[in-house]
Amino acid sequence: MKPFIEQHIIELLKAQDERAIGLLYDHYADALFGVAIKVTKDEALAQDVLQESFVKIWKNASKYDATKARLFTWLFRVVQNTAIDAVRSRQRKKTKEIQIEDSNVYHIQSSKFAIEHLDIASHAAGLEDKYRVVIDALFFQGMTQQEASDELNIPLGTVKSRLKIGLRELRKLFGLVIVFLSI
Repeated sequence: MKPFIEQHIIELLKAQDERAIGLLYDHYADALFGVAIKVTKDEALAQDVLQESFVKIWKNASKYDATKARLFTWLFRVVQNTAIDAVRSRQRKKTKEIQIEDSNVYHIQSSKFAIEHLDIASHAAGLEDKYRVVIDALFFQGMTQQEASDELNIPLGTVKSRLKIGLRELRKLFGLVIVFLSI
């Protein structure tokens, strides 16, 4: 690619000019799709990876540093990492199996209180927004911590910290509920 076109795309990306996406797609989509296909070995998944990668590129355009890598190298890395994450996520989902018939989970039943009657979502609504959003993403939407980090656009470490604090706060709320119900 000609250096002045690449520089123009970089300037448009940094300015959050929507024309950048069209130019990126026109000049790089085929090569980047090839990267996604090579990693995923699945055309449909590769298309999803490419779309997700373009979203990441758009959101993180300000993080691109021309002194560290050429534009194509940066784009290549974003697509490759997104594809690897997608493959790993798919493998984790395939290996998880829920035991329905032979469950070894104990059912707690009491005339005053049963764990099934707790409305976790309503208790989570009582948390500060920053904790509630993370708990909602991880437990109610089924995201992984990395997916929540990407979706919420916050660092992975922050997701983990907010989860820990949010669960601690929920534990306090449940403790109050349990004490209240046992009176």
